[in-house]
Amino acid sequence: MSILVENPTAIHHHEAPVQHHQPTEGRALRDHVEQAMRNYFSQLGDQPVTNVYEMVISEIEPPLLEAVMSYTKGNQSKAAIILGISRGTLRKKLKQYGIERVE
Repeated sequence: MSILVENPTAIHHHEAPVQHHQPTEGRALRDHVEQAMRNYFSQLGDQPVTNVYEMVISEIEPPLLEAVMSYTKGNQSKAAIILGISRGTLRKKLKQYGIERVE
């Protein structure tokens, strides 16, 4: 299934909409994150919470990077294209999370 998603920067940069290919069960990831966040907030009670965005990204980004690097057999250029980031940004993130060569 293909889903056409408008690129929010397209208006400013005159880019074409970005097409994302999403497997039938692609909604499952979103559902899992939503359920995990509901569980997280329900367990907090009245405790103050900050930096939720950073917490979630730091939990999701490493396995995402590892999966894409494995899929590309360690090819950083291909991985960067798949992720939609520059190779330099990918290298920085791999270093940030201590992810070594994944093949």
